[in-house]
Amino acid sequence: MLNSKIEFVLNNKLVSIKDLDTNTTVLNYLRNEKNLTGTKEGCASGDCGACTAVIGELKKNKIEYRSINTCITFLYTLNGKQLVTVENLGNGSLHPVQKAMVESDGSQCGFCTPGIVMSMFCMYENKVKPTNENIDKYLSGNLCRCTGYIPIKNSIKNMYNYKRSNSNQKNILTLLKKIKRNNIMIENNESRFFIHYNLKGLIEDYQKNKNSYLLVGGTDLALEVTKKRNNLKNIFYIGSNKELNFIKIKNKKIHIGSATPISDIMPKLQKIYPTFSKMFERYGSEQIRNSASLGGNLGSASPIGDSLPVLIALNSQIVIQGKKQRTVLLDDYFISYRKTKLKNSEFIKEIIIPINKENVLKCYKISKRIDDDISSVFMAINANVKNNTFKSIKIVCGGMAEIPKIAKLTQKYLLNRKFNEENINKAKNIIAQEFNPIDDMRASKEYRKKISQNLLERFLHEQNKINTDIY
Repeated sequence: MLNSKIEFVLNNKLVSIKDLDTNTTVLNYLRNEKNLTGTKEGCASGDCGACTAVIGELKKNKIEYRSINTCITFLYTLNGKQLVTVENLGNGSLHPVQKAMVESDGSQCGFCTPGIVMSMFCMYENKVKPTNENIDKYLSGNLCRCTGYIPIKNSIKNMYNYKRSNSNQKNILTLLKKIKRNNIMIENNESRFFIHYNLKGLIEDYQKNKNSYLLVGGTDLALEVTKKRNNLKNIFYIGSNKELNFIKIKNKKIHIGSATPISDIMPKLQKIYPTFSKMFERYGSEQIRNSASLGGNLGSASPIGDSLPVLIALNSQIVIQGKKQRTVLLDDYFISYRKTKLKNSEFIKEIIIPINKENVLKCYKISKRIDDDISSVFMAINANVKNNTFKSIKIVCGGMAEIPKIAKLTQKYLLNRKFNEENINKAKNIIAQEFNPIDDMRASKEYRKKISQNLLERFLHEQNKINTDIY
C-alpha cells in the first residue's frame, strides 16, 4: 500500500501535503503557498543562488545540512526532511551569520542576500572552517550583483565570533524521527509522483508506468517545468532510495549508486582520482553538487556532460536495471544525440569505476567562465606511460560530437609510441581530422578543433613538469 501524502519539517513545524500539483517547485511552494518570500527567484535554472534554502536530513541520529536551489527542486522530494528558510534562522533574534553580514556590510540591494545567508548558514551548522578555499566552494553558486564579494567573505570569516541563541535541533530530530519512510504515490490532475525507498517497489511500479521521468536532483529535468512550462506526468523520485545511494570499494573498483549525490562522491574520488574530484568543483555549484548524481548525468546523455568523458576514459561500466539486470561498458552506452542503450522501463542502478593507480588521469574543461559553466570542450585522458612509452591510452572528448566520443584514431597512433613532442604533434593532426564539431553559441568548429590539439600538447607539458596545473 502506497502512502498518498508527504511529511516534512518546514523550519520547525511538521507539515503534510498531498493535494498540490506534482510539478510544484519548492520555491513556488514557499512564495505562493506559505508567503515565505525571503527566498527569491532569479534565474529559475539553478545558476544564481538567489533561491537557496537548506535541507536537513537525518543521518546517524544527527541532522546533516545541505544547500539546494529551490527553483529546480520539486516539492514532493522533501518527504522525511527538514526545509530551512531564511525567515527561521534566528528563532526571534539574529543568527550569527546574519549578525556577521550586518557588521561586515555584506549586503547592499539585498536581493541575493537571503540566498548567500543560507549558504553561510549551511557552513556554520556543518562547522566548516572558513578558509578561502571553503568559502569559494560553498559560495560558488551564489551571485552578487552589487556589493562585491570581499565584505561577504569577511562576514563568513567572522561568523564564528558571534554566539547563537539556543538551538532547536533536539525538537527537529524528534519531528524527523516521527516521519515514516514508506513508499509514496501522489496523484493530482492525472499526474503522479512516486517515491520509493527500496529497489523492489521501484522496479514494480516503474515497469507498470510508461512515459515516466526519473528524478534525482532535477538539475536538468526541472527545466522542463521552469523554462519550457511542460507538465511532467509519472515522476519517479529516486533520490531517497537507499539501494541507489551508496559508495563502496571492492575488488579494485568503485561502486557508486546511481542516485548518490556528487558531493558525497567527491571525498572518495579525492583519494583515488583527485583530478576527477577536483573537476566537480567546476562542474557545478555546491547547491548543484548536493543534488546532482552520476546516474542523472548518464540518463540525460548530454554530449557536454562533464563527468561522461571521464567515466568513459576510466573504462567504467553501468549496471542497468529492468526486469533483469545487465552490465554495459560505457564505451557502448551512447548511441546518438541523447539516445542510449536504455530500454523502456529500464534505469541505471550502479556505476562501476576500475581503480588503476598506475595510470595518469587528466581532466580538461574549457569554458567561458571558470565555475558553473557549460563546457565548450572537455577532454579526459587516461594513460599508462612506462619508459616514456604509451602502454595504454584513452582519450575521450565532450562537446566535439553528438555524443561523448573516444578519439580512437589518435589513441591508435599513440599506443606503444614514445611520449615525446614529435609524436604528440602528429597526434594533434590526427585529432583535428577525427572530429567534426559544430558551430554554436559556445564555440566555433575551428576553435573546438584547435582546443583539442592544444590539450594534447598541454598533457605533454604537464607530464614533463613544465606546467603542473590540474586543468
